[in-house]
This record gives sequence, C-alpha cells and structure tokens, in this order.
Amino acid sequence: MQYTLKKSLGQHFLKDASICIKIKEALLEQEIAQLLEVGPGGGALTQHIYDIPTKDFKAIELDTEKVNFLLHTYPELQGKLINADFLEMNVPFSDEFVVVGNFPYNISTQIVFKVLDWKLQVPVMIGMFQKEVAERIAAKPNSKAYGILSVLTQAFYDVTYLFDVPPESFTPPPKVMSGVIQMKRKANFPTMLSEKSFYHIVKMAFGQRRKMLRNPLKPFFTAAQLEDPIFTKRAENLTFEDYAALTFKMHIAST
Repeated sequence: MQYTLKKSLGQHFLKDASICIKIKEALLEQEIAQLLEVGPGGGALTQHIYDIPTKDFKAIELDTEKVNFLLHTYPELQGKLINADFLEMNVPFSDEFVVVGNFPYNISTQIVFKVLDWKLQVPVMIGMFQKEVAERIAAKPNSKAYGILSVLTQAFYDVTYLFDVPPESFTPPPKVMSGVIQMKRKANFPTMLSEKSFYHIVKMAFGQRRKMLRNPLKPFFTAAQLEDPIFTKRAENLTFEDYAALTFKMHIAST
C-alpha cells in the first residue's frame, strides 16, 4: 500500500532511522505515563516509539490516506490513531502525557501554542521544527531570534535545543535545516497578574521590537510609570520574569 505526499499539509517525512532513534532516546530519558505523537505521517518515527512502555499511546493524523496506510502497515496501531486536526482536538488524555512529533512546518508554531494551552497536562514535548523556528523557541534575551515565541514558551518550559537534522533526512528534502528541541515544564511558573495580560504585553512589546518599550506600551502605563528605566529598553532585552512583573504595573495603570 502506497501513499502520496501533500504539500498543502507541509508534509516532509523522515526517512533517516538514526534521527528517529535519537528522538526515541530523548523520550526514554523522560517519565512517560502516556504519549501522543502529532503527525505520524508514514510512520517513520511511530514504528520506533509506539511500543515505549506507557499506559497508553495515541497518534493524531489529519490525512486520512496516511491513517489508512499506518493501519495497513502497523495493525497493532488499531484503536490508537486519531484521524483529526490536532489544532482542533480536545485534550486526548485525562492525565498527564508527553507530546512528540516531526511537526508539519506550516503549523509548527500553532502546535507550540496548543501545547502551552495544555501545559498543566503536558510535562514534556520533544519535537522537530524548521531550524529557524526551533532556534526562536530556544533563543535567549538580547538575541535576534528572541521574540514572542521565546518568551511565551520559556515562561512555562525550560527549552533545550537537542540537535540539527539535515534536509537529506527527509522525503522530499525541505529547502532548510531542521532542529529537534525539548520543552520541559518548569516546576514553578512566574508570578503574573494573569496569563491573558502576560500574553498581551509580550505581543504588544514585540510589535515594535526596535523601539524603546515606552512607545508600544504607552497605552497601558501612567506617565510616571513610564519614567522607570525598564521602559528605555527594547522588547528583546527583557526576560520572561520582567514581562510577568510588568503585568502588575500594567494593572495599576488601567484602574
């Protein structure tokens, strides 16, 4: 049984077993109660991880053709495959679960934000991204790659860039390098007024990332507050802790 690749779904399938084994080794270092693979495609990674000892394994795949191929090739996956859109699905387990996948590049950042929504149930995510996206997630303050994705992710997860993956590891080969990262949930989240205010202030700050913060954040703070030296910095200079602390001052300005 064969399958076709669909560019519209951002499909670049792994063919290098050594990469799959490295991802499995990273998974085996974690405590895994339940495991969810996002975008199994043709099963290159799936065949290495579905039998990792857990209470349950599930894989979600939007492409019905790939689901049928997987069931035909790996009958033991019967009852473990979900033919649906990951971005639209409800939480698949009642308890904590680890997320893993060679993520479709066209929705990879949306996958991260979905995991952030589920952070109380997802202690670990190990995923493959376009290298530029992986570097943005892992970037530190005062770097060009540091941005909204970096701050919002690192507020709740410790991010480790694990390794590069060259284009020739895929079919068809993408035009860019890929990278695998690990996100491990923090034991303690930063104190903030609310996640909504935190997300809002970060997005507003990076909306004008080359300007001093007093410009993009002016609507949310008093003139006296804007005299604080922190507002002479640029968005990329602040840590996630800095942004979390600002949510409380932002509240004062709005009352």
